[in-house]
Amino acid sequence: MTVTDLVSYEDALASYDPVMGLEVHVELGTKTKMFCGCSTELKQDANSQTCPVCLGLPGALPVVNEIGVESAIKIGLALNCEIAEWCRFARKNYFYPDMPKNFQTSQYDEPIAFDGYLDVQLEDGEVFRVHIERAHMEEDTGKSTHVGGATGRIQGASHSLLDYNRAGIPLIEIVTKPIEGAGARAPEVARAYVAELRELIRALGVSEARMEMGQMRCDVNLSLRPNGTETFGTRSETKNVNSLRSVERAARFEIQRHAAVLSSGGTVVQETRHFHEEDGSTTAGRIKDNAEDYRYFPEPDLVPVAPAREWVEELRKGLPELPRVRRNRLKEEWGVSEHDMQSILNAGAVDLIVATTDAGAPSDQARKWWMGELARNANETGRGLDELPITPAQVARVAELVASGDLNDKLARQVIEGVLAGEGDPDTVVEKRGLKVVSDEGALGAAVDEAIAANGAIADKIRGGKVAAAGALVGAVMKATRGQADAARVRELILEKLGVQG
Repeated sequence: MTVTDLVSYEDALASYDPVMGLEVHVELGTKTKMFCGCSTELKQDANSQTCPVCLGLPGALPVVNEIGVESAIKIGLALNCEIAEWCRFARKNYFYPDMPKNFQTSQYDEPIAFDGYLDVQLEDGEVFRVHIERAHMEEDTGKSTHVGGATGRIQGASHSLLDYNRAGIPLIEIVTKPIEGAGARAPEVARAYVAELRELIRALGVSEARMEMGQMRCDVNLSLRPNGTETFGTRSETKNVNSLRSVERAARFEIQRHAAVLSSGGTVVQETRHFHEEDGSTTAGRIKDNAEDYRYFPEPDLVPVAPAREWVEELRKGLPELPRVRRNRLKEEWGVSEHDMQSILNAGAVDLIVATTDAGAPSDQARKWWMGELARNANETGRGLDELPITPAQVARVAELVASGDLNDKLARQVIEGVLAGEGDPDTVVEKRGLKVVSDEGALGAAVDEAIAANGAIADKIRGGKVAAAGALVGAVMKATRGQADAARVRELILEKLGVQG
């Protein structure tokens, strides 16, 4: 049964309980592929990084990438998993044009890491534990480009082009256990989990995990069951979702779609689905195979992997500070509230602020500029903070110029504007635009005298004890100096010249 109408999200949750499973594929940042010596460098000519092994030619024998195994163990340890004392690869058999061997070298019932968990923090500070079923090693497929159609999909295309450069790149697939108990917050939990996992992967240094480049992709499995029941419903699997926002939207849409099917008396089909970024919807792909349909069997050309316990413990000791621990430490060091830290995290500003403080800026100034002026610019231009054409070192230099008195906040904003516009580094922008604070006492004194002379009534009020009126004269001086005077010093000079105590 095909249902195009959705029930409201609230109505869906009033009757049904969502159960999720998230499968995240991470491309490892190794220099060579998982089972051969071909380069993994991106954006090279199509099919220029292939060999008999990754093309699956007869007689070619694979060899396991040691760094790939090491990266898998690091990920497993960071996810609180058990690391297998012995595991092996398997062949996952299926026909697909971008896998030239007609099977994928993966792991089946003997993964390298299993039975772990990852604690994720939601926007209101609640911590939700996601249990990990397994993390296993495998290889990526090639890339198909469908030509001649309007959508870029195979439907309606006149022909397809195949690039096998990506075939064989090391992947780690991280599979959760069924995520239960999230209720209405299930989409939020899905997003928070993938975000936390991405930060963890980056902290380990095993991948850049850039979702927009396909280095990290999420399959969102979702089913509904009537409230108060225990049996899982039939699941759908939305494939290759490639942004945090899209993970949340895909889960939400599928909850509403499943509820519409079930509430109308229909049956949910177990299938893969495609996510559409433009409207947040999903459409049917293919009927979902079960594990037995892939005819898994042990890979005969690869020896089992048996990581020595000493090696595993050495890797455990070498793990970096993990993201959640680091955030809690920084929250204490910076003296910010849980709410403010969550805002910094949501903005993607944590690393930028740290780098700015490392470059010499006080943490409060680093936070001020990244979460203020720069966040505003990012929002207005539709970019992430890390996409802005300004470096943490340049922001630190702006903070230094303010601290030294060479700039005030208004001028500093103009300097940042100039850097973002490509006019050069902060010092160059200051020089080109003539933005330094006027600190010459003679020039300031003359500007103050002119302001007093032009505003006699206000000057008389100040002499009469209404010191607050000095703000008007300060404003006049700032206007005359194009905002480049030190406002505090201007006020002192006004009161001195009028013989009034501040």
